[in-house]
Amino acid sequence: MERTIRYFITWTTYGTWLPGDARGWRRRDEGEKLPEPILAQWCKNKMLESPFFMSPAQRKKVDRICEEHAARRHWELAAVKACSNHVHLAVEVGDEFGPKKVRDQFKANATRCLRCGDDAVVRNKFWTKGGDTEVVGTDEDWEAVQIYILEAQDLMEHGK
Repeated sequence: MERTIRYFITWTTYGTWLPGDARGWRRRDEGEKLPEPILAQWCKNKMLESPFFMSPAQRKKVDRICEEHAARRHWELAAVKACSNHVHLAVEVGDEFGPKKVRDQFKANATRCLRCGDDAVVRNKFWTKGGDTEVVGTDEDWEAVQIYILEAQDLMEHGK
């Protein structure tokens, strides 16, 4: 019998949340880190392209392609929200899929959709490397993640 795993996945757009950022940041396998202005400036100087912020139309495209990808894979996408500088999603998948594979498939499909159509974006980098993947264990936490994605993001974008 296949077991399912619930993931809360987040990734940011290229150049919008650099290591050393004043808002705090995460180092892989080390967790939350305090701001490091010198590191942030060094990373900014190393950027190969300008930061990428999604327009409302691009955000809708990313939401839609994530929904389509989940349906195609028979994954249960409980919530998705593309914001101007990051994407959040809550997805339940079979245990044969690791969190990085799931995240990277969503990112790849989002990249493809942004590069296609009449409003295609021409650039090399859309996303920062990696992203955050968390396993969500309890039903209460799963509900809280969905509320955070679907409701709190709107409040934060409108300054509330």
